[in-house]
Amino acid sequence: MKKYLEASEFIDWEAPEVFAKAKPLSNGLSNDEDIIRQCFEFVRDEIKHSSDYKLNPITCKASDVLKHGTGYCYAKSHLLAALLRANNIPTGLCYQRLTITDVPPFCLHGLNAVYLKDIGWYRVDARGNKEGVTADFCPPVEMLAYSTDRKGEADLPEVWAKPLDVVVDVLTKEKTYQDVLANLPDVEVIANVG
Repeated sequence: MKKYLEASEFIDWEAPEVFAKAKPLSNGLSNDEDIIRQCFEFVRDEIKHSSDYKLNPITCKASDVLKHGTGYCYAKSHLLAALLRANNIPTGLCYQRLTITDVPPFCLHGLNAVYLKDIGWYRVDARGNKEGVTADFCPPVEMLAYSTDRKGEADLPEVWAKPLDVVVDVLTKEKTYQDVLANLPDVEVIANVG
């Protein structure tokens, strides 16, 4: 579990501004589920999804997501992981492979897994709700933004401690939300899943 509590370049929970935000979110809360819910709802509801709101700059580091108040799903998952790790809750990164418009091409969608003592790994999706997209924190039931019911789509089973390189590459190389939208990351390795 240690690697799911570590600070890293993109899950930089030791950055003063991230740590300063994480602690008040858990203030007065005594159990992990309440802390997770508070942090999850903050990221889901208060950090705007870059594409939904047509916002720049492109963020990747948790501290930048917090500073600018915007990020793609991947970046929002980095911030949620940072806030929870700062509160000593093991948190990883997960991905789904989804179609973009109900047919190929495919792209990755970023979300998180949190470790709950009574359940084990439980996935949460803080991408942000909008018409037709609803995610919530309601263990033991997962309520993710997207299902993977179309041919070729998949829930990737891994829980990563750090973001995938293909995700970081897009978020650090592209300059605008339109550029990211035109170059959404995918992973060829799982092309035969589904």
